[in-house]
Amino acid sequence: MPYFLDGNNLIGLVRKTARPSPADRQALVGEIADRLRRTRARATIFFDGGPGERPASLGPLSVRAAGGSADDAIVRAVEQAPTPAEAIVVTADRELSARVRSAGGKVVAPERFFERFGAGEAPVAGPGAVDVEEWLRYFADESNRDA
Repeated sequence: MPYFLDGNNLIGLVRKTARPSPADRQALVGEIADRLRRTRARATIFFDGGPGERPASLGPLSVRAAGGSADDAIVRAVEQAPTPAEAIVVTADRELSARVRSAGGKVVAPERFFERFGAGEAPVAGPGAVDVEEWLRYFADESNRDA
């Protein structure tokens, strides 16, 4: 069952920005690829973009620039799927959701996707704080080391 992800929609929700940077896009792609690696699921994430951008693959996640509207590319992917009824689109966009359902696909809210593929909430922007002292105490304890 293929997953098609609305990258522009997910960036706004996950990275909490209306104007995502390339770093925001890269962080989202990396987070989703990491989550999918723990499973057998495969997904394609679509972003609005020009035809000059090359497709990329990060193991179970393929990244596609739509060559225009990502929404149009997602609907085409659903229509061209061997079994459109098994295609699952991850988006919170109501208009895209209606188009996907008309094409025979299913829609899953981003929150449900992140619950399914990884514990906890959706990824948040920026790295978490690291407590160096805690790490030093942990590794100073002999019982925490491999023999």
